[in-house]
Amino acid sequence: MPDETKFDPFAPWKQFQGPMMESWSKMMSEVVATEEFAKAMGQYLNNYLEVSAPLQKQVEAAMEKYLQQMHMPSRAEVIQLAERLTHIEMRLDDMETKLDELLDAVQSHE
Repeated sequence: MPDETKFDPFAPWKQFQGPMMESWSKMMSEVVATEEFAKAMGQYLNNYLEVSAPLQKQVEAAMEKYLQQMHMPSRAEVIQLAERLTHIEMRLDDMETKLDELLDAVQSHE
């Protein structure tokens, strides 16, 4: 029985590597660097965001309801908490600066 050639699913990829891959890569780099490509990608992204916005709002609302049921904070609540902590840290820094100034003033009068 003759030696059968085994199917190699990566054979096309192996043939694509080397000089052919380099020329394809160079061509793609040139295409991506054009103003037309940038405009087309910008338009595609705008269209995608417009189409996906309603679904995104539904997903966010469902996630917020789920988090409420699980007694976990929502994204908005975590952001609010982070803002409050940042404000507290800033006030503590201000207080530390004032205490340092008072300490320097007391030490300079001794």
